[in-house]
Amino acid sequence: MLNNASARRAIAGAIEPPARLLLRIGVTPDMVTIVGALGASLTALILVPRGEFLWALLILAVLTISDLLDGTMARLRGTAGPWGNFFDSTLDRVTDAAIFTSLVWWSVLNEEEVAAWAASICLAASVAISYSKARAESLGADASGGLAERAERLMVAALAALLTGLGVTWAMPVLLSILAVLTVVTVIQRFVKVHRQLVPSTPETPTGQD
Repeated sequence: MLNNASARRAIAGAIEPPARLLLRIGVTPDMVTIVGALGASLTALILVPRGEFLWALLILAVLTISDLLDGTMARLRGTAGPWGNFFDSTLDRVTDAAIFTSLVWWSVLNEEEVAAWAASICLAASVAISYSKARAESLGADASGGLAERAERLMVAALAALLTGLGVTWAMPVLLSILAVLTVVTVIQRFVKVHRQLVPSTPETPTGQD
């Protein structure tokens, strides 16, 4: 997640002690993954529709530690591998769906029609983005990349919630509308990328000769 080597070492040094403690008391990496995903989903679904954006963002920021903890615990335990990647990635998608669903609910409850439509598009396009990658990989193709990958989608959504919580009334409809466009463009980008890999170019038909 972090590209800076010194930053990664510093974070690893801070995360390892609690990771070792959790392992000693019998907590597994999968338990941490479940708690993090469940906590994040419930936080979004309960607090965001009520407009408690700042509290929601604070709790979600704390829960992101679980993303670091479970991987570190698996490494220390010697069980890091495909299952952990699959399990963590799948629950991440559940959390993402909960976050955008909560934004739809808030928008509907506050009669923010533009924001409701934009959040709905973001939700649907996010599912398409994730599925396209998984399906492409199952066919031996690569569908990664695009303007609005998971990190970018969550950052824009968080910024919209933060500004709205601070009283900036235009932030939610404007930023979610921009994000909706970017997510749809990302879906198209992935379709095009996979099409180029899976559909061979049509050879030129030779012209007839006398």
